Amino acid sequence: MLTKIFTSDVFGINAYQVAVEVDSQTGIPGFHLVGMASTAVAEGKTRLRSALANCNFKLHSKRITVNLAPAEIKKDTTAFDLPIALGVIAVNDHLPPEKIGKGIIVGELSLNGGIRPVRGVLAIAELATKAGFEYILVPQENAPEAALAGEIEVRIAENLNQVVNSFQGLIPWKKMVSQQEFRAGEIELDLKDIKGQKRAREALEIAAAGGHNLLLVGPPGSGKSMLAKRLPGILPPMNKIESLETTKIYSISGLLNDTSLISTRPFRSPHHTVTNAGLVGGGPGPRPGEISLAHNGVLFLDELLEFSRNTLETLRQPMENQQITITRAKGSLTFPSSFQVVAAMNPCPCGYHNDKSRECICSKFQIRKYRNKLSGPLRDRFDLQLEVPALSYTEIMNEEEGESSATVRNRVLAARKFQIRRYREEKFFCNSNMDSGSIRKYCRLQQESQQLFSRHLERHKYSVRSADKILKMSRTIADLDLSPEIEKKHLKKALNFRCLDDSI
Repeated sequence: MLTKIFTSDVFGINAYQVAVEVDSQTGIPGFHLVGMASTAVAEGKTRLRSALANCNFKLHSKRITVNLAPAEIKKDTTAFDLPIALGVIAVNDHLPPEKIGKGIIVGELSLNGGIRPVRGVLAIAELATKAGFEYILVPQENAPEAALAGEIEVRIAENLNQVVNSFQGLIPWKKMVSQQEFRAGEIELDLKDIKGQKRAREALEIAAAGGHNLLLVGPPGSGKSMLAKRLPGILPPMNKIESLETTKIYSISGLLNDTSLISTRPFRSPHHTVTNAGLVGGGPGPRPGEISLAHNGVLFLDELLEFSRNTLETLRQPMENQQITITRAKGSLTFPSSFQVVAAMNPCPCGYHNDKSRECICSKFQIRKYRNKLSGPLRDRFDLQLEVPALSYTEIMNEEEGESSATVRNRVLAARKFQIRRYREEKFFCNSNMDSGSIRKYCRLQQESQQLFSRHLERHKYSVRSADKILKMSRTIADLDLSPEIEKKHLKKALNFRCLDDSI
């Protein structure tokens, strides 16, 4: 007897359909699993035997063969446990096969027959919707996530007995009701908690308004991390499309926990010991890395120069292209990585170069050697480069609250709307995404500003990328003033946010 059940696995950030073919024949009793199953999938045989026994399903002494098609793709998920179990139950005459072939079924079995959650359910539900299946059967914990996919019936699997009884029509299906209307998340960390650092707060606002990358240079304890953590709070709220994109990535990575929809911009802060695969993605699968988990949000690199140079250099391509392509022997995968980078570093090995309160013990040679850990091409990708000085005693003891994140976000939103109107006929909507042709079109300087810019180009020997970054930043500063033209004061302010361009 042969039966077929449809399930799904995830490759990259997209799901693909898998057919579970279960055949039962006479012969020496045995259970054979074929179709490029990983160790996690193959171990499901042991879970299956215990689950069926504990749920009082008696198997006939037959030779059972399970094929996972397409057979040329390696399967690496425990989501196949439930469809395999249902297939085995069907070929042992406990379940009519025609009742289980109209939907996609996923779930991991526990030894007592319970159904555990699996990763990637949102991508699987999207596949089921597009492929025209009638329903998707998922573990109870995954049901809110599956309901985000849209117009498809979401059935809930609590345990093996409940699923079989529901297929037999003995009890009604438990279904997930439709999700409520999308609402963006609230601001969690507020800028009003930051004491002093007026210039750094201004740089943070410019970065948010134009989508620029930001490098903070300052001594330990000056507030660099606190500033970085408050950038998501002044960025424009997430829309539903961005929220679904981000949720899909976290679902595939198994990081959703109890949250069914990510509605606040992610903030990722990997430790400086992170590997290349951990940062950009990879491993068996492969899986998204930190830069994809920061998609539509912020990637914070604290102690920037403590990261290995090879790891940092892998950031150069995704910072520009907003995606990362991972190539393996069996093909290439592209993960989305549209994120803003905020990095923090000490100005020198001891950390106190240019600090008024403590003396630096580093020589100029040591400082140059230390800063040269950051390559020129990567440094050019940071639009704003800002020194964050240590706070004075007066600033620390000042009880007056600073400007709130909500107030700053309103100005950022006004600047973003200004950009959206300007770029309504373009493929981008943010200043940081302009290419060289768009820069010449939208970042024209007045005669006096051209002369000032020319002198700075000659003095600092700017690369073309650095020059473009300054023009983009000038355009953002003008947008915050709601100015259609880039004025000299806007250019001067942009040039002042390039602290690493000056000689030591």
